[in-house]
Amino acid sequence: MGNFLIRWFILTIAAAVMVVLLPGMQVVGHPPILGIAAFSLFMALFNASLKPVVQMLALPFSVLTFGLLALVINWLFMELASWLAINLFDVGVTIGGFWWAVLGSLIMSLVSGIVSAAVGQ
Repeated sequence: MGNFLIRWFILTIAAAVMVVLLPGMQVVGHPPILGIAAFSLFMALFNASLKPVVQMLALPFSVLTFGLLALVINWLFMELASWLAINLFDVGVTIGGFWWAVLGSLIMSLVSGIVSAAVGQ
């Protein structure tokens, strides 16, 4: 449980950087940190539970598309996390489209990697 909370915290920092850097990402709700935290909560839940299974099932198609299917899977998980956060908690992060999600995934991966290394996770 503690490991999940640390991962959620790291993803919250990464999502905050993503929202600040990308104009295609907008925070819904007040204060903004609640929207970012709700979005990153669902992203952490998906990354821990659903994403490994979906990526394993999609592996043959991912090989055929040279990894482009992975971008679509990331986009779908970000859209689902956004939709759940906004509909369940009335706060979250809206995503301006597929390419904003791709850039957001890249930024979140880089920032979470840096923060994880700094925290020692």
